[in-house]
Amino acid sequence: MKTTGDQQLVKRINRSVLMRLLRNQPSRSRAQLANHSGLTKSTVSLLVRELIDEGWLSEISMASTNGVGRPSTPLQIDGQSRGLIGVEVAVDTVRVASVSLLGKVLWSTQEPLRSTRPEDVCCQVAGLVVMAQAQLVSRGAQLSGVGIGLPGAFDETTGVLRFAPNLGWRNVDFLPQITQALTQAGLPPVPVHVQNEADTAALSEYEFSENDGKDSLIFVSCDVGVGAGIVLNDRLFTGMRGMAGEIGHSVLELDGPACSCGRRGCAEAFIGSGALGQLADARRSGHYLGVLLQNLWTTFDPSVLVVGGSSCQRFPEMVKVAQETLQNYATDAGVSAPTVRVARYGLLASAVGAAALVLHQYLRPMHPSGRLVGNGRPGRGQPLFQAPHSLGEPVHGR
Repeated sequence: MKTTGDQQLVKRINRSVLMRLLRNQPSRSRAQLANHSGLTKSTVSLLVRELIDEGWLSEISMASTNGVGRPSTPLQIDGQSRGLIGVEVAVDTVRVASVSLLGKVLWSTQEPLRSTRPEDVCCQVAGLVVMAQAQLVSRGAQLSGVGIGLPGAFDETTGVLRFAPNLGWRNVDFLPQITQALTQAGLPPVPVHVQNEADTAALSEYEFSENDGKDSLIFVSCDVGVGAGIVLNDRLFTGMRGMAGEIGHSVLELDGPACSCGRRGCAEAFIGSGALGQLADARRSGHYLGVLLQNLWTTFDPSVLVVGGSSCQRFPEMVKVAQETLQNYATDAGVSAPTVRVARYGLLASAVGAAALVLHQYLRPMHPSGRLVGNGRPGRGQPLFQAPHSLGEPVHGR
């Protein structure tokens, strides 16, 4: 006999299956969803009705036809009724964006980081999130969740920011502080997710791209620090304690220039914004970025490599040289290099990706044990703060 919790989980899995099918191929009908999902037509009909009522899906209006019988009604992800809010806490800046379920930026702002004290950062972020939520309300959209990207290693199993050297943070219990600040600022109870800022940037490309990332993508963020967000087999790869992707301190040259971490020859010492600010020509840094991309390619074999961050914005020549360097390595090896492109959302990549983190988590339900179920690969972690039945989760199973 199944418990109510089991029924709720099954229902959430089925809902996520339908949403992912429509996200990958919009305009499918209820009958097509039933055929591709393996669910019965009656189950699909019920779930679709709930998803439409809750603003996750909408029907596509069709011109009247003279055909016999009632035509199938195509469906799509609703891009107007719900919104997501994403935040990037950078070393010296806070960026906030409200985003539709389809990845359209509805509103954004940024301001200097006023203080690096965790409690002050949380207060500043909360104020900006409330502003973004007011913008959504003015559009008639319901907030579905908040995502936050931080410049350091975040442990999603504990909610602790392990290490953020450029902020001077170590073992900061960030999640309780930010949820308290959001509550005090008057934000309604919604899911709140936190992750490394390079990881969230990767999700901006993976969740809202045109499917060129398939099931694997790496985002290389070149800013004050250098990091990588890695999506493998349809899931973020964060490592045991959130340290995966800390490529800024991978050594590219023995006895190279000194790095802020105390080592020599780190990637950050060549392509971090501090190093680039001292160069008259960014071509040398572009070569080292190409070496870094080559190492990521041969280690993870991604479908696409995306580069972004302030350094890439300021020195576009660096990206061009990196692409050429990677291609030269591929030619020497007699193989095809992966696609390399610049970030679609520019400097908003991490903030938009933080919003995408909410959707990423919702579309990959977790068993209470932390095991990924339904579509996707084995993983860990689940929503860290959410109100009962938030994100439209059904109250009753079926």
